[in-house]
Amino acid sequence: MTDYMIPLNDKSAPLYEQIYRFIKEEIRKGRLGARTKLPSTRHLSESLGVSRSTVQLAYDQLVAEGYVEAKPYRGYFAAEIDVLLHMEPSVGKLPVHRALEFPSEEDAEPIESGMPDVDFSLRGIDLDHFPFNTWRKLSREILTMDNRELFSNGKPQGQRELREEIRAYLQSARLVECRAEQIVIGAGSEYLLMLLDQILGKGAIAMETPTYRQAYRVLSALGHPILPVPMDRNGMDPERLQASGANIAYIMPSHQFPTGIVMPVRRRQELITWAAASPERFLIEDDYDSEFRYRGKPVPALYGSDLTGSVIYLGTFSKSVAPAIRVSYMVLPEPLLAVYRERCGFYTSTVSRVDQEILTRFLRDGYFERHLNRMRGVYRMKHDLLLDLLGPFRADFRIQGELAGLHLLLESRKNTSEEELIARAWEAGVRVYGLSEYLIPAATLPKKCFPPESRTILLGYAGLSADQIRDGAERLKRAWGIW
Repeated sequence: MTDYMIPLNDKSAPLYEQIYRFIKEEIRKGRLGARTKLPSTRHLSESLGVSRSTVQLAYDQLVAEGYVEAKPYRGYFAAEIDVLLHMEPSVGKLPVHRALEFPSEEDAEPIESGMPDVDFSLRGIDLDHFPFNTWRKLSREILTMDNRELFSNGKPQGQRELREEIRAYLQSARLVECRAEQIVIGAGSEYLLMLLDQILGKGAIAMETPTYRQAYRVLSALGHPILPVPMDRNGMDPERLQASGANIAYIMPSHQFPTGIVMPVRRRQELITWAAASPERFLIEDDYDSEFRYRGKPVPALYGSDLTGSVIYLGTFSKSVAPAIRVSYMVLPEPLLAVYRERCGFYTSTVSRVDQEILTRFLRDGYFERHLNRMRGVYRMKHDLLLDLLGPFRADFRIQGELAGLHLLLESRKNTSEEELIARAWEAGVRVYGLSEYLIPAATLPKKCFPPESRTILLGYAGLSADQIRDGAERLKRAWGIW
């Protein structure tokens, strides 16, 4: 193939994806026969007027899905199509993701070939420091006890002993004053959001954009219209929230994901005032990683400032302990307790009693506090290391999100697109993530809410070792031309 024209006129899709889709369809429909040689990445990039890394991304995906074969020193060739004719696209495996309408990194399976050497995933945690011996000891002690009740159905809200330990922790660490009766334990925040769907009923929900995409997906799938509310430097804009007409707002005031905004006290009070203006209004506070803050004192939970019973608090042990234990919890304001018991009180708890007992002992015997203090030090070291390594980047990028959490944001000062930054990083063996992945899909936005094109990259560091962080930063320097 010497000339291969590909129409690149879909403004809603990245260039590499348009190239990938076109070639794939040519192979699927038989117009590009088996063993036909594709143009080199250099030739095709020059022919289409795009960067070579853009073509490389498309080819990498075609190879990963089996539409194309890469032969060392010979190039890329169309694969045999007889076993591929009914293969569906695996968009979730693309090295660069579009916005929320596509499967995310949470859903994507690893590509067996061509995976990057360093992945700045936002989902990672440091499992090298997980207290395996302690968890194993507690598990063994509990399972050797002659306690048959552990294998029977438990309380719908979760075992009272665990709820009491969570209540005590929230009171001391998050200034959340509540009773154990107000706490509901569930296997993941998704389950708790499904309970809230039944407690609050169907209705529009205001969400920040960008936002935590899993919450967006769950609430949207449950049939709630999502009303995107733009943010300013203090978080969700209360005037635009008022104008949205929503009665429910989902927010992350202690550390907004993914922007890293910490909501100041005045804005918190403005949102509580908004919620208190009607008995049907509530704020859903997602306090997903409040344990990790690197400057100043921990910011109290919004729930602790609410005297009106308008805040629903969501917390999790996914970041502070491990995602695999699947234990999250919800604190309902008093006005919603009766509604919960009427509409959801008959559900069986989704967390096994054995796991609840292990976590209860982990909290009660001081292991959790010691583990948390240790992990604060570990993540602080990684945070400071990455910030130090990003020093030379500051001329080209504005660094944000360094106050808390487990990721940093780099906004291009040179208006370099996310697509180009991600592609160049991938070519250097590094996977990074774009802020636009977390925007509420443009199809749901009124024109006046269209956000400007994002030029911000997210770097998660929790799951990486110090050597991997150094290696990744050095590769990014070369890829992005940092001197």
